[in-house]
Amino acid sequence: MWNSETVMMLIENTGLTLYMTLTSTIMAYVIGLPLGIALVVTAKDGLRPVEPVFKLLDVVANIVRSVPFLILLILVIPLTRLIAGKSYGATATIVPLTIAAAPFIARLVESSLLEVDKGVIEAAQSMGASLWTIIWKVLLAEARTSLIVGATIALGTILGYSAMAGAVGGGGLGDIAIRYGYHRYDFGIMWVTVILLVLLVQILQVIGTKLSKKLDKRSR
Repeated sequence: MWNSETVMMLIENTGLTLYMTLTSTIMAYVIGLPLGIALVVTAKDGLRPVEPVFKLLDVVANIVRSVPFLILLILVIPLTRLIAGKSYGATATIVPLTIAAAPFIARLVESSLLEVDKGVIEAAQSMGASLWTIIWKVLLAEARTSLIVGATIALGTILGYSAMAGAVGGGGLGDIAIRYGYHRYDFGIMWVTVILLVLLVQILQVIGTKLSKKLDKRSR
């Protein structure tokens, strides 16, 4: 089994795993970042408290996060087919990955923004800063280190989700592990896919940690 074809298959599917992970993370942040900001702004002690909006967003985020990814993967098959044209493969898997990751990212963003010193926010308000100025130049700027750490955590989580998608033909290393390690009892390839997944997580973790330290004003 360990020939050039097997090696190329592993390389190709490693690329597919990165493609699914990075693309899903970007798309999930397009949804999750505004959602996380909205949760902070509309909270009871937020910049613009709107209790009905906060409760609605809070409930939606909690419900989606509570659904196990494999079940969510099956539930959104009709939507996946509508968007991607099919329910299997790397590109199709990006749809459920994005849906699953968005509320998780929203909670990470919310947690990061809540760490910002209230005194800094009050100082900006006293100087007449607008809501959007406070969000962009105070909240997001002050929380950037924590946001990057959160993004690193999100990448690792979404990478794990992408591997689970292999159980239903999602493509990538998870698909290789299921097809060869489970169905064909080739535990050699299964262990290699596990090692590759661990290495990918470690690489992403190192990059995220170094970037967060570089941007952390407290470390200077």
